[in-house]
Amino acid sequence: MQKMISAIVADIGKVLLGKEHQVKLALACLLSRGHLLIEDLPGMGKTTLAHALAQVLGLSYKRVQFTSDMLPADILGVSIFERESGQFRFHEGPVFSQLLLADEINRSSPKTQSALLEAMEERQVSVDGETRPLPEPFFVIATQNPLHQSGTFALPESQLDRFLMRISLGYPTREAERALFQGVDPRAQLQSLKPRIDGATLQKMQRLVGQVKASDSLLDYLERLVLHTRQSPECAIGLSPRGALALLHAARAWALIHGRGHLLPEDIQAVLPSVAGHRLQSEGGDGTQLVERLLHQVDVIAA
Repeated sequence: MQKMISAIVADIGKVLLGKEHQVKLALACLLSRGHLLIEDLPGMGKTTLAHALAQVLGLSYKRVQFTSDMLPADILGVSIFERESGQFRFHEGPVFSQLLLADEINRSSPKTQSALLEAMEERQVSVDGETRPLPEPFFVIATQNPLHQSGTFALPESQLDRFLMRISLGYPTREAERALFQGVDPRAQLQSLKPRIDGATLQKMQRLVGQVKASDSLLDYLERLVLHTRQSPECAIGLSPRGALALLHAARAWALIHGRGHLLPEDIQAVLPSVAGHRLQSEGGDGTQLVERLLHQVDVIAA
């Protein structure tokens, strides 16, 4: 298992140079059956990461470019009347794929954004009074541009909470950017990626995540972290029970990726910024800085 995971990370690293930590976070998110939000400036490799994950994990993949005039039917699908049969036939939208890339999701209106809520939570969609299941496994990877850019609509809290993680790729390292200057083309590398596993194997790996053991002392540490977010005057909104479970699931996946069958405090600390940063709120807005202080304010071992 460890050898397989290492090969997956290495393959994606061929097209996303110098971003091993972010690749592992994205993989941990998918192994936790969560959805991933990637927030960054245009041109940082957000779409490349999503496409590479689909290729290496052997998942069916569709990409939707979100725009301000987009409608929910453009994502979910629509029923069209066919004269030959005299009946309406449902034409599936791009959401009927194992990995859906919602590119620049915050450039569409809240009405269109909300079309994904049921899909992300229930892994099904309801259209024309009929509920249709989505493929298994099913993941949404959404990208968004910084909110200060023109033509963006902030995601509501209910939508943000559907994403298990939010990550940022950031600028490339000096070595990675020099490789780009010297002619290394990530898109050409992307086409050469071969599936390392298939959907069935990925589901088996997801079940293994649930078997990673968490000791009582580790759960005590997790509880103290969660309680601190709810009681601290710095936090306008603390972690909900769903957010706390998301943190536990992600930490288990992180441990599995690193070949461990049990949780360590370092596993929780590694995924905490990505899991809690978009869920916590302070008077200053985003909770990223709150998470950094949280790690220093809560001791691993209770006093």
